Amino acid sequence: VKANRFGYVMQAYHGTQRLKFDKQRRRYSRTVIEFRNPRFVFLNTLFSLSEACMFAQMVDKLDAGEIKDIVGYEELYRTVHQALDESHAEGVLKEEILAEPEAFIDRDPDIIQALLDQKQADKKLVLITNSDWTYTKRIMEAGFDPELPEGTTWRDLFDLVIVSARKPSFFDGSNAGFEVVEEEQGLLSPVGIQGLEEGRVYVGGNARMVEELWGFSGEQILYVGDHIYADVQASKSLLRWRTALVLREREGEIRALSGFRAEQAELTSLMLKKEELESTFDRIRMLVRRGEAVSGKGKDPKLEKFIVKLNRIRSELSALDKKIGPYAKAYGELLNPNWGLVLRAGNDKSLLARQVENFADIYMSRVSNFLYSTPYAYLRSKRSTLPHDREDASLSETGVIDLDTL
Repeated sequence: VKANRFGYVMQAYHGTQRLKFDKQRRRYSRTVIEFRNPRFVFLNTLFSLSEACMFAQMVDKLDAGEIKDIVGYEELYRTVHQALDESHAEGVLKEEILAEPEAFIDRDPDIIQALLDQKQADKKLVLITNSDWTYTKRIMEAGFDPELPEGTTWRDLFDLVIVSARKPSFFDGSNAGFEVVEEEQGLLSPVGIQGLEEGRVYVGGNARMVEELWGFSGEQILYVGDHIYADVQASKSLLRWRTALVLREREGEIRALSGFRAEQAELTSLMLKKEELESTFDRIRMLVRRGEAVSGKGKDPKLEKFIVKLNRIRSELSALDKKIGPYAKAYGELLNPNWGLVLRAGNDKSLLARQVENFADIYMSRVSNFLYSTPYAYLRSKRSTLPHDREDASLSETGVIDLDTL
C-alpha cells in the first residue's frame, strides 16, 4: 500500500495486481497506517524494495496454489524475509559484489570534491557503516581511489572510520568498540578508557564515543544517511544531531516533473476552473433549496432559471473531467507507472514525505549535492504555510456570487 501523510491508504496492490478503487475503499477506508503497527512492514531501503517485489510475486503464486506447506500471507512474508536475510548474512550477496565491484558502483565524479570542500573548511568527516571492515575497504578502494590524486586513498578523506556499527543501536547503546590494528588481516584490539583516536578505524562502538572524541554534540553534528529509520530518525530523536537524508529517487522525480511542467500547468488551470464551477454550482443549488423552502414545489420562473444554470454547469463540469482525467492519470504515473512519485500520494504528501519532514533537516539525491552550496552556508527553511494562507481566486472576498454573470 501507499499512504498519504495522514496514514490513509491511497493505492493498494494484492500481489502484483492493483486493487480497484471501490475494493480498496472497502478494505482500507478505516485503516490508518502507523509505523508502530506490526501488521505493516515499511520499505525504507533499496534492499527492502527488492524484498517487496519478491513477496508480491510469491503472493501471486500462493493464490494460484503453486506454493505448498505455507499457510497465509504472514507466514509467506516471514519465509521470504528469512531467505533474503540468510543470503545477506551468509555473505552470498557481498561475495558477488566483491567479485566485480565495478558492476555495482554508481560513480559520482563530484563526490570527492564535495568531501574535500568540507575538509578544507575544517570539518571533521566520519564514515559510519554497518558493513564489515573487509567489505567496506574493498568497496571504498574501488569507488574512490581511482578518482583521487596519486599518493592518496579514500582513508585520507575521513578523520575517523567506524564499521560494523550496528545502527540504529549505535545511536542509543553502549556498544563496545574495537580498533582495527592490522588492516589487511582485520585484527582487533579493545578500545581503552582513552576512547577513540582520530585517523583510526574502529569496529562497533557508539555515538557517544564520537561526540567525546572532538567534544561535539547535538546540532554541531550533521549526520548524512539513506535510511529514514536507522539513520536520520534514530540520530535525530536520540541525539538531536542535524540530519541529511539521501533520497536517490529525487533525481528521477525532478526529471519527471520537469518534463511534465507544461502538462502540470494545464492540469492546474483546469482544476482551478473546476473548483470555481463547483463553488458556483453549490451556491446556486443552495439558493434553489432556499427558494423551494419558501415557495414550496410550485413553479417559480426565477428558480427554473437557476435550475437551467445548474444543468449547464453540470455539463461543463463533465466536459472538464474528461480533459482532467488523462492529465491526472499521467501525473499519477510519473517516475513509476505503479506507484508514482515517492514523496507524493495523489495531491497530498506521502507518508514517507511526512517522515522526511519530521526527521530530516535537509534531503538530497546524493552527497555531492553539497556542491550547490558551501560548507559555510546556514541552510534555512522557508516560511511554512497553512491552508488559510492560500490566495483562493475561486471566491470573492465577500463570498457572494454575481448571478448576472452566470
